[in-house]
This record gives sequence, C-alpha cells and structure tokens, in this order.
Amino acid sequence: MRRRDFISLLGGSAAAWPLAGRAQQAMPVIGLLSGNQLDERELAAIRKGLGEAGYLEGTNVTIDYRSAEGRYDRLPALSAELVHRPVALILAIGGTASAIAAKAATTTVPIVFANGADPVQVGLVPSLNRPGGNVTGVSFFVTILGAKRLELLRELVPNVQAVGYLANPANRSAETEQADVRAAARTLGLQVHVETAPAERDFDAAFAGFVARRVGAIIVSADAFFLSRRAQLAVLAANHALPAIYDVREHPHSGGLMSYGTDRMDAYRQGGVYAGKVLKGVKPADLPVMQSVKFELVINLKTAKALGLAVPRTLIALADEVIE
Repeated sequence: MRRRDFISLLGGSAAAWPLAGRAQQAMPVIGLLSGNQLDERELAAIRKGLGEAGYLEGTNVTIDYRSAEGRYDRLPALSAELVHRPVALILAIGGTASAIAAKAATTTVPIVFANGADPVQVGLVPSLNRPGGNVTGVSFFVTILGAKRLELLRELVPNVQAVGYLANPANRSAETEQADVRAAARTLGLQVHVETAPAERDFDAAFAGFVARRVGAIIVSADAFFLSRRAQLAVLAANHALPAIYDVREHPHSGGLMSYGTDRMDAYRQGGVYAGKVLKGVKPADLPVMQSVKFELVINLKTAKALGLAVPRTLIALADEVIE
C-alpha cells in the first residue's frame, strides 16, 4: 500500500472514530412527566433512586422535564412531546393523571409511574404481580387511606357531626377515596358533604359550601393540583376555622393542620430505581408493581393552637413529626 493511500485510509478512519464514539456515548433520555409543579425534594428522591441503579443525571442519563403544574388538560400534549422526542422511558409522577396520559400516548415506550391510586382500578395495569404491556411502577395507595384520615380527624375533633370532603372531579382516583371516606363515616355515624374544585377559582365557593352545611372539619383529597395550591388551602381552612387533614406532609409544612399518608419521597426513590432497571433492559411487564408501605403522620401544633384545638397526647405520641 502506498504511503499516501495509507494516510488517506487512516484519516478516513480517524474521522469515523469520533462519530462512533459519540454514538456509543449517547445517553438515554428519561422523560419526567408530572401533573403538579416539580418539587426539588421529589427530584432529589428520584435522582437518589436512579443513583442506586447506577445512573447519574448528566453523566450517563439525561432527564427531560415536563410539568402540567396542576392543569391536567395539558398532560396529553406533554406526553406526546416526550414520545416524539423520543425518550427511552417516561417516569410519571405528581398524580394518577400523568400516568394515564402517558399510557394513552404510547404502547411502546416504557412507562414507570409513582402515584397514590390503585393502578388496577384506574386501568394502568391489569394486575399488580403481572402488569404486562409497557407500564409498571410504584403505588403508595393514598386513596385508600381516607378512612384512617377520618378516624384521626375525629380523634382531634371528637364532637364533629358532619365532615366536608374536598375533591377534584378531574382526578379519577378521587372516587375511590371518597367511597372509602363515606363507608368509614357511616360506621362512625358521621355525615359527609362533598364539594368539588377543579380549578383555583372554585376554592371560595367550595369552602362557602362547607360553611353553609355546617361541617365541623374537612378532608382534602389526595390530589396533585391541591398539593400545588397547598398554601392557599391552608389559608382558607384557617379563615373559616375548619380543621383539615391532608394526604402528604407538605400540607402541614405549609400551614395545614395535619396529614396522614405514605412517604412519597421513598416511593419516588423506588420509582427512580425501577426506571434504572428499565434502562438496563428489564421489561416493565416483568417488574411487578411495587407497593410503598411507609406511612407518616404530621401535625402542625401552631395551626392547632390558632384553631383553638388541644391535640391529645395520644395523637402527638403517634406522630412522626410535630411542627411547633
């Protein structure tokens, strides 16, 4: 081979090597789809789970963020954007609606969810042990804890006769929680009055409805939209002197009275671990839906004092966190 030909061949190969290297180094992209405003604690929990699976954002995985910020009607378009990007998988958090929208958008892109609904009941998977298809994830079943929240509320406000229930009709899983609350109320001899608030502009009317029906306390249903408006809900509850219980700790940390539910951060961490497994080639159909079993009770004593409530010692002893 002539020297000039050898140099040309070498030059051609050298030119190709960086392209091949870039192709090999191309990082998988996770589409992170959320129904509510992305929270740094949630993101940290997801990154922790990905780290446990061997993935570090910016090093060997990229995350493309999409948030509906409480407007569920935006989720179908956001899901379609991620599918057409395309992404290696969609991690759906911040409410059941995000997972439902992702599933409607694709039957091929793997989907890992982390939400509080019963995934079988809302149609995400046919079975917890055998999810099949392209969807699996972590369920923390906040919607079946309505009865426990009602019991805790009754312990804090023992003389209550009627309880209000605030629901978002756009959230399909709210029906499950509402049924759970109504069944528990019948057992306890309590009345339940339901008010709906699909948008922020409906909050005032909903609370006015509670006052008109003379409810003594309220349960705010588990919902990503309500979580994103937690400060406003805490103010409304305080202004109407209504003791309220919520599903996650962010509510009492924003001035709400009390919350009882699963540890969402642990569930999101587990969601990150599952996403890592899928990136490594495990099919969602082969990953049983994981059930989060860590529960926590948080009480805001400052809010209780402002409402004129004396929190029983037994309830304080049960609390995982007391805000003073």
